[in-house]
Amino acid sequence: MTSANAHIQQDILLIADPKILAIPVHENHEELVDLRSQNIIAFGSSPEVPNNTDYTKMRKQVYDKLVEAQALLPNGLKFRIYEALRSLSLQERLFKDRFEIVKKSNPAWSHEDIFKETTRLVSPVVNIDGTRNVPPHSTGAAIDIYLIDGKGQVVDMGIRTEDWILDEDGSISVTDSTKISAEAQANRKIMGDALSKVGFVNYKTEYWHWSYGDRYWAYYKEQPFAFYGSV
Repeated sequence: MTSANAHIQQDILLIADPKILAIPVHENHEELVDLRSQNIIAFGSSPEVPNNTDYTKMRKQVYDKLVEAQALLPNGLKFRIYEALRSLSLQERLFKDRFEIVKKSNPAWSHEDIFKETTRLVSPVVNIDGTRNVPPHSTGAAIDIYLIDGKGQVVDMGIRTEDWILDEDGSISVTDSTKISAEAQANRKIMGDALSKVGFVNYKTEYWHWSYGDRYWAYYKEQPFAFYGSV
């Protein structure tokens, strides 16, 4: 990792930080929208596992804001969803897979250090102290998203969302990475500007991860509570 990227990652509040976990959740029981029932927001094939039936679902307000943000994109660009809702069982599997990669790359690290590093790219289902977590993707509040052009082709984003687990030190996935092309940096900014304008918050270790209404969003928007809990 370059010193610039190391500095970027050190400044990021991780998704399982005690400050995030301290945010209360007041579930508002808002309905889910399935992207299969609409034709405004594009979505790709099922991520991670072939029988993933939840990934096209998100909360109604999240969907409405996504439509609003897409209208702000220039040059015929559009969003494509990689994943929204995710089951807790899949979330747990992804965390364990990433944990093993970090452990293998850093054999001298303590369990706590490996756990913390893993949370840069995957939210835990069970926190380091054994308490249950509310991963953003289990709430329908979080989306993994990227840009496509007018022909439906993926534009340069630096790294494809499906390759996230291969980014060994996370330095390419981090939103403000300096290890990617100028074009990729510009595309990330275009996407980020549109999503930020309508109220989404980015988890800056992952340029593709944005959310609205979960605890991470509540912390950065200085809200007293999140209004989406695990579905």
